[in-house]
Amino acid sequence: MKTKVKLIASLKIWIVIYPSITLFLYLFGETLSVLPLYQRTLLLTLSLVPWIVFVGMPLVESLIRLASPTRNKDNS
Repeated sequence: MKTKVKLIASLKIWIVIYPSITLFLYLFGETLSVLPLYQRTLLLTLSLVPWIVFVGMPLVESLIRLASPTRNKDNS
């Protein structure tokens, strides 16, 4: 995989992960603070990984497709 493709993929993932983790911790951080770190991490990953894979990344991909100029099939 080329470096540019990897960089773009990592940026897309970051665009989903950062706000998701921030919102999760804003909503549940105080409640989860009584738990040991390994339990907090487990709950965070159990909830956010499916969210990112099944909702976040497809949403980012569709938004990018909508924002990108459409290609003419004759020019492809």
